[in-house]
Amino acid sequence: MKKEKVVLAYSGGLDTTAIIPWLKEHFDYDVVCCCIDCGQGNELDNLEERAKLSGAAKLYVLDVNDEFAEEYIMPCVKAGAVYENKYLLGTSMARPLIAKKLVEIARKEKAVAICHGATGKGNDQIRFELGIKALAPDLKIIAPWRMTDIWPFQSREDEIAYCQQKGINLPFDASHSYSRDRNLWHISHEGLELESPANEPNYDDLLVLGVTPQKAPDESTEVTMTFEKGVPTSVNGKKMKVADIIRELNDLGGKNGIGIVDIVENRVVGMKSRGVYETPGGTILMAAHEQLEELVLDRATMEIKKNLANKFAQIVYEGKWFTPLREAIQAFMEVTQQTVTGEVKFRLYKGNIIKAGETSPFSLYSESLASFTTGDLYDHHDADGFITLFGLPLKVRAMMMQKVAQEAKAAKKAGVADAVKAVKTTVSKVKKADVKKAAGKAPAKKAPAKKAPAKKAPAKKK
Repeated sequence: MKKEKVVLAYSGGLDTTAIIPWLKEHFDYDVVCCCIDCGQGNELDNLEERAKLSGAAKLYVLDVNDEFAEEYIMPCVKAGAVYENKYLLGTSMARPLIAKKLVEIARKEKAVAICHGATGKGNDQIRFELGIKALAPDLKIIAPWRMTDIWPFQSREDEIAYCQQKGINLPFDASHSYSRDRNLWHISHEGLELESPANEPNYDDLLVLGVTPQKAPDESTEVTMTFEKGVPTSVNGKKMKVADIIRELNDLGGKNGIGIVDIVENRVVGMKSRGVYETPGGTILMAAHEQLEELVLDRATMEIKKNLANKFAQIVYEGKWFTPLREAIQAFMEVTQQTVTGEVKFRLYKGNIIKAGETSPFSLYSESLASFTTGDLYDHHDADGFITLFGLPLKVRAMMMQKVAQEAKAAKKAGVADAVKAVKTTVSKVKKADVKKAAGKAPAKKAPAKKAPAKKAPAKKK
């Protein structure tokens, strides 16, 4: 009887190598390894040998660099999507594409499950599984790091000992090192001294794609790029596809200390994490694209685009790529890019990208309008009516506030007058009461003696 199959997201590292015999032992699956090449470089060397020695039934290595660049990176560049103002979404953008390819291989192999090696604390478990659920809700998902009852490993030493027990003797390093994720767009670093935000990164040991600004050349590097509808088409006069442009910019940026970011970010799972990202080419491409957009996009469009860029970044970061909301926002972004065509110039110098001019046939900049010299297109008198109408809500509110203040002042004044009158009345009543009270306590005066009635004179005899 044929065994059921599971597709394993395989990197060739120690974790996913140990997962192969573990899956066979606990689930009795045939393990089909699938490595998605998003630009990991020499990390993929000798993959076939490792997978075979570990007991894999089959290995797929899929080169998706162009698809990654054109269908996942560029939508984020066009949107200007940056998570929490710093993170250029290097890992986040790749995960939905990896999930998509895992599902395609699972369907091809008629597998019943997909397995990944993401930990239970990170974002990747969410991104992988949301992608798989959106594309293949019927497939079982196996996440060994969350299955602590049957996944006993607590360290690299444990995993190496397990592999050796299974007859897998590969030159893995037991020493703890940085946890890294690399692709065409970036490389991330976590672990070691970075686990404490109080520590400065050890850049001499950490950096892979470039140097620090302090070690960059003392002379600037001039770069000219062209774009068509938001998509880069050439660097320094050489036309290239997007993936090659990113590689070229990675080289230029790395040498000049561009794109090194030390960030404490908010993970989807609720905790903060600290990492260092190297994104030299991505940082340059985003800056050049924004430089051209400044010239060709109107104010209202830029305002809405900026708001939606933050939402787009959040969607990608949270692994919600395969959703109607992402599609809708991306459709809006595509419309904004119809005039993002032209040339930009800049200099790279010790970690800085210094603008050196831009041109476009769709430029909205008018020298006649913007110049301090009066031009034919602008009549200064027009500003009177505009400011009157533009400031009307402010004026109306100010008038209302003045009226309220005057009424309050009048009411206060009237209230004081009434209070004074009331006080005078009270004082008057008090004085009268005091007089009466005083009168009641004074000694009574003797009433004057009544005079005796006068005697009538006797009547005379006649």
